[in-house]
Amino acid sequence: MGHGVPELVLELNGRTWTLDPSRSYTLGRDPQGDVVIDDARVSWRHATIGWGGRSWFIEDHGSTNGTYVQGRRIHQMELGPGSAVHLGNATDGPRLSLSGTEAGAYSAQGAVPQQAAQAQQAPAQHGWSQQQAPQAQQPAPQGREQWQQPAAQVPHQQGPREEYVQKTPGGAAGAPPVHGDRSPTTFHQLSLGRVMRIGRALENDLVVSDLQVSRHHAEFHATPDGRFEIRDLGSHNGTYVNGQPLAKSGTALIGPNDTVGVGHSTFRLVGDRLEEFVDTGEVSFSARHLTVTVDGGKQILKDVSFGVPEKSLIAVIGPSGSGKSTLLKALTGYRPANQGDVLYDNRNLYKQFAELRQRIGLVPQDDILHKELTVKKALKYAAKLRFPADTTAAEREARIDEVLRELKLDIHKDKKVTSLSGGQRKRVSVALELLTKPSLIFLDEPTSGLDPGMDRDVMQLLRGLADDGRTVLVVTHSVAELALCDKLLVMAPGGSVAYFGPPEEALNFFGYDTWADVFSAFENYRDYDWAGRWKGSQHYQMYAADIDAVAPQSVHMPPPQAIRPPKPQGWFSQLGTLVRRYVSVIVSDRGFLALMVVLPAVLGAVSLLIDPDKGLLPNGVNPQSGRVVPNGTATTVLLILAVGACFAGAANSVRELIKERVIYERERATGLSRSAYLMSKVIVLGMITVFQGALVGVIGFSSREIPEEGLVLGSATLLELSLPIMALGFTSMMFGLIISALVKTAEKTMPLLVMFAIVQVVFTGCLFILNGTVGVNEFSYLMPSRWAVAAAGATLDFNKISPNQDDPGNTDPLWDHEVGAWGMDMAALLALGALCGFFVARFLRRHEPEVMRK
Repeated sequence: MGHGVPELVLELNGRTWTLDPSRSYTLGRDPQGDVVIDDARVSWRHATIGWGGRSWFIEDHGSTNGTYVQGRRIHQMELGPGSAVHLGNATDGPRLSLSGTEAGAYSAQGAVPQQAAQAQQAPAQHGWSQQQAPQAQQPAPQGREQWQQPAAQVPHQQGPREEYVQKTPGGAAGAPPVHGDRSPTTFHQLSLGRVMRIGRALENDLVVSDLQVSRHHAEFHATPDGRFEIRDLGSHNGTYVNGQPLAKSGTALIGPNDTVGVGHSTFRLVGDRLEEFVDTGEVSFSARHLTVTVDGGKQILKDVSFGVPEKSLIAVIGPSGSGKSTLLKALTGYRPANQGDVLYDNRNLYKQFAELRQRIGLVPQDDILHKELTVKKALKYAAKLRFPADTTAAEREARIDEVLRELKLDIHKDKKVTSLSGGQRKRVSVALELLTKPSLIFLDEPTSGLDPGMDRDVMQLLRGLADDGRTVLVVTHSVAELALCDKLLVMAPGGSVAYFGPPEEALNFFGYDTWADVFSAFENYRDYDWAGRWKGSQHYQMYAADIDAVAPQSVHMPPPQAIRPPKPQGWFSQLGTLVRRYVSVIVSDRGFLALMVVLPAVLGAVSLLIDPDKGLLPNGVNPQSGRVVPNGTATTVLLILAVGACFAGAANSVRELIKERVIYERERATGLSRSAYLMSKVIVLGMITVFQGALVGVIGFSSREIPEEGLVLGSATLLELSLPIMALGFTSMMFGLIISALVKTAEKTMPLLVMFAIVQVVFTGCLFILNGTVGVNEFSYLMPSRWAVAAAGATLDFNKISPNQDDPGNTDPLWDHEVGAWGMDMAALLALGALCGFFVARFLRRHEPEVMRK
């Protein structure tokens, strides 16, 4: 022990450690840590104890369930003789006893000494008293022990919790607007004339160790008249006042009724003191009178209400047509209900979606990652898109590694996602959502298509996530593992609630022995008032009466500009990340790479079979008739090359948006720029398609006699002839994106691709005379092949090569052997591509959360 440094002895579960001041000690579930604590409520790397130069201190590392001293959650604190620290729970979490120090115990965050005593005497922070709070006094149901080590310490139970659910359904009608009945996590003193800067960097006055927060995020300061103001410092994920985002570098006056959101922290001004509430999963969640009506007045969700306390696992089951998917969209804000509210810790999700969207994770039924990438690379790109631009690579790597270890995926991190089992792929999708530490996680059919063993693994994974401090809601068809859940919501046909309560009481409530019998009853008695039966039951009085007592209210959405969420990354930063990810996906697909070269080469080579010895020049005049001899080879070759470019370009893109639709929907909700996403496709696919067009053109034109001088590029006639083919491929690729944005399934793309290619053949102008054909000629202006053939035809002088034999004076102005005609043809071709891009962007809006649509 160094000279003058007081010795510190740490005791935990009968073991003791004498700590060396020359190093720090990590506490958590990580087997590689210094003090390993095998308790599900303790985070992987929970906290650090070290010597701070003048005293010992403990620092929480943004743990899920928190670090507590004298009942108060702390971020960093100096330790004194006789100090006791609880990890994961303020009352019964693993207890660290400390002895042998000489420093006094006081908060390093500036809280006054009395606050610790007040916090100790305050009621529990969950909406019930400490006497009511659920402790692990009841034996856990069978099958959970492996997730509760030691089982007696994990606060999860089926019995007592039912008695207080109705007291904490997500906040009663008169609950305060901020965080229900929870006490602040900590306090910060504001002084007149002093600026308090908030951010992730250690030099800030108020350090928020949250990767959603920028290094220098925002600052509080007093105005000359004594009021306080919040100023955003150009943060990436935004600063929110009452759930609405401030403009970047904007300011707003705040009063005692206002809340300020920064990452997972919310601040409220009380006098000259700033109360901080850290959202670490200890939040309630409730749905109140959700009703969804579609066109025609049909209700597909009818007056759905339920409430759940923190750290719960809820399953939603029901027959087809019972509104489960609609309910999930309503609960996540993807498709807000027409009536009713979704309350996240007593905050209206719909009205404050811009801020709260970062605290909600959603795992759709389809995988939300690129299967061609390795697990770690897929998570790396997701972290790059979701975290602020000033997050370092080391910070992102550390968070990815932490999540991989938590979900036991670290041994699979270098495997391609496509090589994993169904259950492991679902774990990777969950890992992607856990990167940002959401408090609520929703899953849609996570066990669909899995065998019973994988079904159990996934449900045990979700049980573990809930025990570790999150609220998890899963929509499922599987009923085999419902006993792992805290609550069960059963939806009846027509979208109403048939039951909500403990899963072990559900079959008895319905009066059947199996769920197959229950579902058969739903099918056989579709007109029965299942919701009325539920509301007239004792179960309803126990588990849902308090929620249903609140009068329904319509949702009044704020104006569109108010809910436009900020982007975690700048536009160019997102574009760079998306381009790199897309290139990685393509490079990992060797089959596509081979096809990318073989397809245009074959299409170009086919044209060589057409009169291989004949050039593309005019044939001259027939001396007997005096008429120009048509060069049919030139038009046939150009027709084949144009159709080949059309097919190759459209084939490149026709599946790209539909196959990534689920990924786009989820990433869009987390801050992805629609235009950056579209531009990444245009850039990468455009480069591929232009390369293919060049290959088609060079193969098709280089072996034939062509004019020595072009119209625009002089002696570079081969390039001048190939440019229209390259531009045609690019514009056809944009048409393919339109098809991909419109279809609902990938199977529908191929018939539309074939139809597109056939239509281009007809309107090239090589099969019959278009000029002068009223209606048909004008319609051909919408076809990219018309303009590409015209540009190449202008260079070759098609009006001489293939004149109108019936009316020699009827020349096609698009084929004129003039620079102006060639330029107009090329400009029109590229303009069609730009117009397609506009429509693709509009069609992509249909696949975004409805609450975000501008």
